Amino acid sequence: MTAIAPAPETLKDTVVAALGTLVRRIDVRLGEVTVEVAPQGYLAAARILRDAPGCRFETLVDLCGLDYSAYGDAVWEGARYAVVSHLLSVSLNQRLRLRVFAADDAFPVVDTLTDVWRAANWYEREAFDLYGIVFEGHDDLRRILTDYGFIGHPFRKDFPLSGHVEMRYDAELRRVVYQPVSIEPREITPRIIREDNYGGLQG
Repeated sequence: MTAIAPAPETLKDTVVAALGTLVRRIDVRLGEVTVEVAPQGYLAAARILRDAPGCRFETLVDLCGLDYSAYGDAVWEGARYAVVSHLLSVSLNQRLRLRVFAADDAFPVVDTLTDVWRAANWYEREAFDLYGIVFEGHDDLRRILTDYGFIGHPFRKDFPLSGHVEMRYDAELRRVVYQPVSIEPREITPRIIREDNYGGLQG
């Protein structure tokens, strides 16, 4: 029989009681609970959330990186890079979002969760590849989506849309070569035409 999911406010109180001073911030929005912890308490918080009787989040559903610079088209106050994990307790029928911000924007580092949830492995590699977030203690942290010769991290908001290098097959050398991007950087703004009574609608 499936357990009845607790109300978000009840889960919030349970998480606060389990994590104690490790909680930096906790919110309930749209029926979902998000708890934020400091980077130095990230690994300890993950273990508690997995093992504490009222939590028992035995499954890591997803983990991703985030770049908060220019968040919401505004100036973001605070650390730039975050890691967000979505946790599931099958036994207690509840979900939780865990967030941690890396302390250093120039070299973002957080602990790996692979010793807590093995499923974190490829997710953390993806966050490293796309955002440049380093996961301390990960035993195989290397690119997973981009090519070996790729320069930079393409999901960072300051990464150019055209990238830095392009690759092509060179018939004379009979191999793939890398070269600087030959596309001129440009900003494409869509042309909008407004017409009165377009499609029979009153403007």
